Amino acid sequence: MNTHTFIPRAHLRDVTLRDGLQLTGKVLSTDEKVRIVRTLLSLGIPEIELGSMARADLVPPMANTLEVVEALTDEELAKCWIWVATPRHITRAAAAGARNFQYCLSVSDAHNEANIGRSTEKSLAALPEAIAITQSVKGRIQLCLATSFTCPFDGPVDPERVLLIANDPRADGCDDIVICDTLGQAVPAQVSDLISRVKAETPARRIVFHGHDTWGLGVANTLAAITAGADVVDGALGGLGGCPFAPGASGNTSSEDILFATQPEWLTPEKFGEIVALSEGLLTELGEQNRSKAAQGARSKATAFAWVTPILEATR
Repeated sequence: MNTHTFIPRAHLRDVTLRDGLQLTGKVLSTDEKVRIVRTLLSLGIPEIELGSMARADLVPPMANTLEVVEALTDEELAKCWIWVATPRHITRAAAAGARNFQYCLSVSDAHNEANIGRSTEKSLAALPEAIAITQSVKGRIQLCLATSFTCPFDGPVDPERVLLIANDPRADGCDDIVICDTLGQAVPAQVSDLISRVKAETPARRIVFHGHDTWGLGVANTLAAITAGADVVDGALGGLGGCPFAPGASGNTSSEDILFATQPEWLTPEKFGEIVALSEGLLTELGEQNRSKAAQGARSKATAFAWVTPILEATR
């Protein structure tokens, strides 16, 4: 049992199969995605974002999301989230068996138009219907605020606008709120300030921080978010991913780096080695670079350190 837990109540949600795959050119098979979900859950990852209802012609790696949902059990789906942007997305995903929905809109109108094809106000106007559909299937819904810090088109985002949307009465009924550093341009002080304010000045609900490592501050921003009160933090295996509709967005903060930094109670060096091997196998299959510093450390020659693991066969 690990004795170096950072903050026990904050935990990782792995977003490899949604945000991680968005910019890759290869579509993983349904069986491969299901295997990854089940492996991550069996190793102890508490929550997973398994896919998106984005149009397959615009984001091809998401084409088989509903098939993945249909292949999983209700128990597995209880720990999985699916990205949605409209009430119709929720209706379709719920029909396949999904019950946890991340309803995403951008704080910046320009990015919302590029990402979803409508204004932020129109996305907000549809939110009560999305909440009602979710409640009708006894599900959970998150309000996900993309571009909470900066926008690729309009530049810096005013924190007051984030708080205004977070406090909008049309968001009543959302179980969680996700604060996104979509471009990875925020610094720890900004993350700490915004997460603290969202926690103190908006309705009580879980706070999720979604960060990227574009400027090398993914782990620092994640730890700042946890210290400021975030309950869940997002990461992707090997730092995979980025937003196809946000110029300048690079990979997510690495799940391996977050896990090593926070060292949750369930994580052992052996399980960490299995996660690294799973990541290596996936990245090799995709032809993608492994950006995780912790994964590199696990393969180092400092064998007296418990977290350095033997080179396991990459899980494929």
